Amino acid sequence: MALSYSFQLATVLTVPEAGRRILEVARGLGVLAPSESVGRLLGDGAVTVRGTWIRVVPAGRFPWGDPLIGGAVFAPTVSAAFRLDKGADISDQQDDMVRVVSGVLSAVAGDAALHLDFEDVWLVRLGGELTLSERSDVWPAERLASVALPFGRRTHEFDFGD
Repeated sequence: MALSYSFQLATVLTVPEAGRRILEVARGLGVLAPSESVGRLLGDGAVTVRGTWIRVVPAGRFPWGDPLIGGAVFAPTVSAAFRLDKGADISDQQDDMVRVVSGVLSAVAGDAALHLDFEDVWLVRLGGELTLSERSDVWPAERLASVALPFGRRTHEFDFGD
């Protein structure tokens, strides 16, 4: 089974506008080939040079309400899936994912979270404050250095209530 991370944004941008920003950042970093398009990101998904599949969609709603994270309601409007290619180097793909997410956070305002199945939260931005998980296995020094924005360290969990 492939690992699939979710990068979720609460933004005023439409899904196509957010997809365009993600495409611009990923192309600028050399993560996506120039032949990839917004249409592919919004449709069947685009594949990075390392084999990661990326797809941008409207964020789903929960029938029981939006979850809390860091004590605040998190109501994303856009979700980008990063499904890693299990036949390629996972760490390199995760590095690329972090570089793209960091670049998007630099270009797009709003709350955000990067997580694996709502359980393993890599980063959260709430009210303009970016915090990264305290886990050193998730954030080795080289990966931390690729984050272009000021950040703090704090481990977050989603709270879906009881």
